[in-house]
Amino acid sequence: MWAECDHEPILTQALTSFLPRYLLEQRDVEVNVRDKWDSTPLYYACLCGHEELVLYLLANGARCEANTFDGERCLYGALSDPIRRALRDYKQVTASCRRRDYYDDFLQRLLEQGIHSDVVFVVHGKPFRVHRCVLGARSAYFANMLDTKWKGKSVVVLRHPLINPVAFGALLQYLYTVASKPGTCVKVLTIEPPPADPRLREDMALLADCALPPELRGDLWELPFPCPDGFNSCPDICFRVAGCSFLCHKAFFCGRSDYFRALLDDHFRESEEPVTSGGPPAVTLHGISPDVFTHVLYYVYSDHTELSPEAAYDVLSVADMYLLPGLKRLCGRSLAQVLDEDTVVGVWRVAKLFRLARLEDQCTEYMAKVIEKLVEREDFVEAVKEEAAAVAARQETDSIPLVDDIRFHVASTVQTYSAIEEAQQRLQALEDLLVSIGLDC
Repeated sequence: MWAECDHEPILTQALTSFLPRYLLEQRDVEVNVRDKWDSTPLYYACLCGHEELVLYLLANGARCEANTFDGERCLYGALSDPIRRALRDYKQVTASCRRRDYYDDFLQRLLEQGIHSDVVFVVHGKPFRVHRCVLGARSAYFANMLDTKWKGKSVVVLRHPLINPVAFGALLQYLYTVASKPGTCVKVLTIEPPPADPRLREDMALLADCALPPELRGDLWELPFPCPDGFNSCPDICFRVAGCSFLCHKAFFCGRSDYFRALLDDHFRESEEPVTSGGPPAVTLHGISPDVFTHVLYYVYSDHTELSPEAAYDVLSVADMYLLPGLKRLCGRSLAQVLDEDTVVGVWRVAKLFRLARLEDQCTEYMAKVIEKLVEREDFVEAVKEEAAAVAARQETDSIPLVDDIRFHVASTVQTYSAIEEAQQRLQALEDLLVSIGLDC
């Protein structure tokens, strides 16, 4: 089944979306399984040019180490340059880290595993481990009941005949992920139904609003989701950042970041400070400012944060340290907005340093457009020299990655016969530079 690579639209769509997830997640098929031609799913995805599928397989443990049969074969057979970049870059972020950072997967795990749950609902004998903060943020009914009738209770027993376990489970599925099982009819008469137009990320951002210290509210930007009066988010961890206290939830930080999971659950547990005045345990974070941590906060809860290009540099280094690849990608999108002749080389260096393949590709694409001007700039010349020096035991026939990428984008812009001459001029300017610095190849 893996080996089939039909280019019919319907089958292609199934191959690149539903089918891989079904085989890996439902049928538990080994991601590195081999067929009679000794080929793996990753090889066929690379060969057929399905970039999204390649990224999914890499994130789920597909093997593609350099200098191995599988790695070299996939790299050689890759249909497109973005896929080759993904293959080179995939080892820099572990598969577990990528999976932990996927927002929808995180929320599903949060519901299924009940990590750091603080209340158990027992519906006709069946237990459901849930989180007060999520239920309160997503439903006004739950927020009110958890602060009144169910306040302080670690176990809530529901015996109403119209509230059955299947319906309650479907309701929780909706509250956590805005998706319920097909064919399930939710009929819970004593519970207020979810809104017709749910805004999952906005509701979760409410938790970030509540975690933000009062002294910072209004100083950074106008909060898009103001915290309603009386809402208790039930924090269980306090992060102290440069004198500011952020009241947060372990379930979100441990569930989304391997760094915070190790910090709060594993061998860094001694970082926790004693509980003061009955509040949650506190952990002091060093090397980060409150405004930068605020971006981390909103990303962890809502999978999004508003980033200016100026703030993106500081947030990027912290996102890398906290193992949040999705936040790094948001920083990359912000930096891509400032590309011009003066900044493109610097942004390209940042993209390489933090392994932002998409941003690096955008930089080289922009370089290809202005290459005739870039060859006159010293920062670009130095970048080419450094790239050449990085090629171990470079021979005359070896290529320079930066130069190869620029050549690729110059060639890809040739759509008509009239554009050939312009492309040739760009390539000639690049070749003249290589000759002038002794790197012609």
